[in-house]
Amino acid sequence: MDFTTLRDTLNAADVHLFSIGQTEITAFTVVKLIVAGMLLSLVAGRFSRWTLARVLNRTSMREGQRLAIEGLVHYAVLIIGALLVLENAGINLTAFAVVGSALAVGVGFGLQNIISNFISGLIILLERPIEIGNRIELAGVEGIVKEIGARRTTVVTSDHIAILVPNQKFVTDNVTNYVYCGTKVRLRVPVVVAPAQDVRAVERLLLDAAAQADVHADPKPSVVITGMSANALSLELWVWYDGQAFAKAEVLSRVYFRVMDALNGASIKLGT
Repeated sequence: MDFTTLRDTLNAADVHLFSIGQTEITAFTVVKLIVAGMLLSLVAGRFSRWTLARVLNRTSMREGQRLAIEGLVHYAVLIIGALLVLENAGINLTAFAVVGSALAVGVGFGLQNIISNFISGLIILLERPIEIGNRIELAGVEGIVKEIGARRTTVVTSDHIAILVPNQKFVTDNVTNYVYCGTKVRLRVPVVVAPAQDVRAVERLLLDAAAQADVHADPKPSVVITGMSANALSLELWVWYDGQAFAKAEVLSRVYFRVMDALNGASIKLGT
């Protein structure tokens, strides 16, 4: 097959598919766009990782900020590259924008949650209300933040279960961050005893129980009275623990075991 025959064969295969404005889109145009898109995705990924490894990791910025900038670099390369690819393919971007704006009206409603989660992810990475490695609680789920992605955040619980949380939840809902102000967190342990007890003796028992429960000695544990009635004396044992290393339920259970041993050993009756 000579060159002329090969050219004619390729031209015959390059069939017209549709038009965008005055630009004809052929089969070969689609193939070129697909190949260019794959190469662009590869280049964007490598360039953003290079930016993180060679530039951002040498700065004093925190991990969340570095990841946010890496994500912005990745998407900036994709957008700029996509515009160059479309221009090189001969597609009139003005006409493409007209078609895109028409589609955006209908598609926007379907993508609003995705866009909201994406913007929320950028807010999380830039403002840093939570960071990778933080112990948090959201909607009754407590765990360690393992990954902050473009659309969702991965939280791993103490049961080693990964919970995938949409990013907008961290912007619109109340989030408990156990290490936002430091790793020392105060735990309030309610204890209700019968009213005819020596309250000072109960206080000493609770403080001794706290000392054996593997909690922080500084700040010191303390006991406060939260309520009194004819049937019960309500107390709270305040202890401090490492909010990063331990789950709240784990520490609460440990303290309760010590408290029950101390009260039973002294024949202290619980209130109702």
